Amino acid sequence: MTHSVFSHVTLGSNDLSKSAAFYDAVMPTLGLHRIPKPEGKPPAYARPVKEGDGFELPYIYIYSPYDGASASVGNGSHLALQAGSSDAVKRFYEAALENGGCDEGAPGIRGHYGDNYFAAYVRDPDGNKLQAVCYL
Repeated sequence: MTHSVFSHVTLGSNDLSKSAAFYDAVMPTLGLHRIPKPEGKPPAYARPVKEGDGFELPYIYIYSPYDGASASVGNGSHLALQAGSSDAVKRFYEAALENGGCDEGAPGIRGHYGDNYFAAYVRDPDGNKLQAVCYL
């Protein structure tokens, strides 16, 4: 088993059911699935472990802010997710747009990062910026 330096990433949401519908549709395009949780717990996503039960770290949690204030996005921050292929990047982008996400950069080569850097950028329904990337 490989170990990540990250335990989890948390993204804020103002509407957990809307966010869950978005992430339930988008995350499987990159091999991430919702982690079974007790009723009323916020959604979380990760890759299933290949052998046995469970999920690999890091997890991606979707939470309403603990302080009760509105969730807001970070200027200049985004969550980049590794895709297995350019087709997976395209499926991620299409699923995001079909499920309430917004375009922040269509799938394509990002030459300023390298000749083989293929990525797409979207925003979730709360405005969190997400990226899917693969290396061709």
